[in-house]
Amino acid sequence: MPRKLLIPIRKFLRVLDYMGRIGLDPDAMAMALGYTQQELQAMPSDQLLPGSDYSRMYKDAVRQMETLRRPIPWAAGIGSEAHELMCHCIIGCKTLGEALDIAQRFDKLTYPLIGYRMRVERTDSQFELHYQVRTDSEGSVFAPEDWDRAPHYEAVARASGLLIWYGFCGWLIGRSFDLEGVQIAAPHVSDAYRDSLVNVFHCPLQFDSADNKFVAPLGVLERRLVHTPASLEEFLNNAVFGLITLNSRPSSTTAAIRSLIKLDFSEGIPSFEQMAENLHMSESSLRRRLLKEETSYQNIKDQVRCEIALEHLRREDTRINDLAELLGFTEPSSFGRSFRGWMGVTPKVYRDSLKPTG
Repeated sequence: MPRKLLIPIRKFLRVLDYMGRIGLDPDAMAMALGYTQQELQAMPSDQLLPGSDYSRMYKDAVRQMETLRRPIPWAAGIGSEAHELMCHCIIGCKTLGEALDIAQRFDKLTYPLIGYRMRVERTDSQFELHYQVRTDSEGSVFAPEDWDRAPHYEAVARASGLLIWYGFCGWLIGRSFDLEGVQIAAPHVSDAYRDSLVNVFHCPLQFDSADNKFVAPLGVLERRLVHTPASLEEFLNNAVFGLITLNSRPSSTTAAIRSLIKLDFSEGIPSFEQMAENLHMSESSLRRRLLKEETSYQNIKDQVRCEIALEHLRREDTRINDLAELLGFTEPSSFGRSFRGWMGVTPKVYRDSLKPTG
C-alpha cells in the first residue's frame, strides 16, 4: 500500500533530537524541509510525511556529521559523499560479485578516512560479506551519554552496516535473497532488538561473535545488476529511507520496479511485459517474485503515483488538475478518488494538513 512510502513524524523528531545531542543544527535540517522544528514537534503523533523527506533529512544529518571530521559509524555511511561515490563506481558492473569486488577495493582505499569497510570472502558454496567499523573512543562524539542508544553503540553500528549491505545488494540485483547466517561482533542488546534483526535477515543470528558478517549462497554473486546510473540517481536522491528504515524483509524486486518506473515517468508507465523485459525476467518469474513479496504490479504503480503526488502537494504552486494529468488520470475526479483510497483524504485536505497552524 502507498502508506509504506510514508514515515511517522516520530522518526523525524528522533533524528532532530539526536543531532541536537551531538551539538549539530537540527533547526537547519527542519528548515530545509520547509518547517521549523517547533512546527514538526507540534504535529499530531500519528502524522505521516513522505519518505523522500526523511531521506533528505537523513542525508542532511550525515552531511552535518561529516563536518565533525570523525568517522561516522552508522549504517555503512549511507547518505555520505563517500557512499555515493562508491555507488557510482560499481553501478556499471555486470554482476553483484563484480560490484562487491569494486566496492571492497574502494573501501580499502578510503578506510583510513571513513572508518568503515566491507570485504568479501568466497568458499566453494558460499560467500561471506564482512563489515568492519571503528568504534573507538575517537567516535564517542556520536554516542553522547544522555542518548538512549549509547550503551549499545557498538552493536548498533556493526549491525546497521550489515543491514544496509544486505538491503543494498538486494536492490542492485532487483530481488531479495536468502541468507544462511548472520554474526554480530558485539554483545547482545535485547530480545526485541535481536527479533528486529531476525525480521529482516530471516536466518540464524548470533551476537558476541569474532566476526561481523552475513553468509549467503555463492550463486547470488552471479546475479546481474538490474539498475543503471539513472536509476541510481533516483535511489540516492529519494530512496535512502528504503534502506535506513528496514523493518521487514527487503522487497528488492519492488524497489527495482519503482526505480525503473520513475526513470521517465512523463513518458508513461511501462506495461507488465515491458517491465519483465527490463528486469531480464520472464513474465511468470516476475509474477512469482511479486507474489512472494505480497504485492502486484498494479500496487507498485499506485505506490509510485502516490509518492509523486505527495511530493508535488508539498508545493503550493502545484495545481491539482495539472497533477492529475501528470499522473495519467483522464479526469481530476478520478485522481481525487484514487488519492482518497491511498491516503484516506482528498489531495486538498492532505495539502492543508501540512500547513502550519496558529
